[in-house]
Amino acid sequence: MRRALAEAELAAQKGEVPIGAVIVCKDRVIAQAHNLTETLCDVTAHAEMQAITAAANLLGGKYLTDCTLYVTVEPCAMCAGAIGWAQLPRIVYGAPDEKRGFHTYAPQAMHPRATVTGGILEAECRELMQRFFRDKR
Repeated sequence: MRRALAEAELAAQKGEVPIGAVIVCKDRVIAQAHNLTETLCDVTAHAEMQAITAAANLLGGKYLTDCTLYVTVEPCAMCAGAIGWAQLPRIVYGAPDEKRGFHTYAPQAMHPRATVTGGILEAECRELMQRFFRDKR
């Protein structure tokens, strides 16, 4: 999660919403990314989507069945759908997202056998988001 936080910091430095994601496969980091929606003018360029694409390209297949996704904020419904389609078995996130999180809008989007753990480094993840939006105002 610390690496995901570092990615989120990079996003903030670029003016992107500070969300970072890291995918680990068999104890090895295989992808890390942050939001690029502003940079790419692409509403789908969320950190999770970028990391899933990078991991799938590296592994040479669309299923990430031996991987864990670490992300600083609870995935949105779109990302949860992609996570489900990629068959990620374990998802770990930091801060919940009461406004856009998948728990509210798409609680069944993840793969049925996936385990989801929230609240890891929650205070740090939340503080980064709050600071970013406070500074924007």
